[in-house]
Amino acid sequence: MLLTTVATDAFEDACKRIAWYSKRWGIESYHRTLKSGCRIEDRRLGSTDRLEACLAIDFVVAWRIYWLTKQGRETPNIPCNVFLDEDEWQVLWTYVKKEPPPPEPPPIGQIVPIIASLGGYLNRKSDGPPGTTTMWRGLIRLQAMAKGFGLCKTQMQRDGP
Repeated sequence: MLLTTVATDAFEDACKRIAWYSKRWGIESYHRTLKSGCRIEDRRLGSTDRLEACLAIDFVVAWRIYWLTKQGRETPNIPCNVFLDEDEWQVLWTYVKKEPPPPEPPPIGQIVPIIASLGGYLNRKSDGPPGTTTMWRGLIRLQAMAKGFGLCKTQMQRDGP
């Protein structure tokens, strides 16, 4: 049973209210990412303008984490280079698999659990798909790894073989 203050007089209206409610978990997950992952409640900025600018960035970051998590479930066969740059997926693959990356980018459904494993996801048979918490933790580590990888590549190009 759902309680609502919106008029629901027909079966079609009830179906629409249920569809609205079915989106609630995604909204809750997005807000949890904002609060816990981006730590928006810890912001101590001196002005409204600064807070708005910071929140605008945090909203995009939280959306990307939520979207990437969701795409790993809903569109698992899309190549991961649609979502990650080359340095990100290649260093991730090399670090976790302990082998050179494949010539073609692997599908996002294979990469999302690997990112989440950097954030504590164990990927056991009884575990469900990774959530936003392990994704944001994993993406933080991945960003640092990709930055270091990029710096090494730049240095090697300067120094030569």
